[in-house]
Amino acid sequence: MSKRILPYLPVYYGEIVDFVELANTEDIELDNMDTAIEQLFDDQFVMTSSLQAIKRREKMLGIQADPTRESLEFRKQRILNRYQTKPPFTIRWLQEQLDRLVGQGMTIVSVDVENFILYVTTNIENANVFKEVQHTVQTVKPANLVYQQNTSLNDVIGLIEHISKQDITWNYKLDGSWKLGEKPFSTLGPEVKIK
Repeated sequence: MSKRILPYLPVYYGEIVDFVELANTEDIELDNMDTAIEQLFDDQFVMTSSLQAIKRREKMLGIQADPTRESLEFRKQRILNRYQTKPPFTIRWLQEQLDRLVGQGMTIVSVDVENFILYVTTNIENANVFKEVQHTVQTVKPANLVYQQNTSLNDVIGLIEHISKQDITWNYKLDGSWKLGEKPFSTLGPEVKIK
């Protein structure tokens, strides 16, 4: 804490205990005021807002947050998402919005124009983020489109390829000398791996 008031008072006040203590008290109040002003300025922007400001914005937007399951960072992202849902909406805009909300490459937006279906394919494990994606899509999709949610899995599939051959011996000829059911039509030889 720096001396803010005492240097502005006449020098002889520095020797009086009451004035020194009064100046110290005023210094504390001025420091508190500076902190409050900085926080008030920070609260004007969502990403630098305090918890109280986030709660106030959620109340204004009608969001019922669950602080035990949702991080402050997610709550800020959700508020930004709600503020940014203003028309006009395009598929590209929705894709960019979901990329900002969920993460790059975690959602794919497509439209079946002939059948009026909006497909959103996602790979989301967090239920709160999933709810926010649903809210965003339901808010911005046109009334004539049906929203179809698809789920994708982010996994690796390994393929092993090999080529093999097998000889076939035909047991019957088409000359009329065979009797039906006497032998199988063909006999398969052993499978030989080529590659």
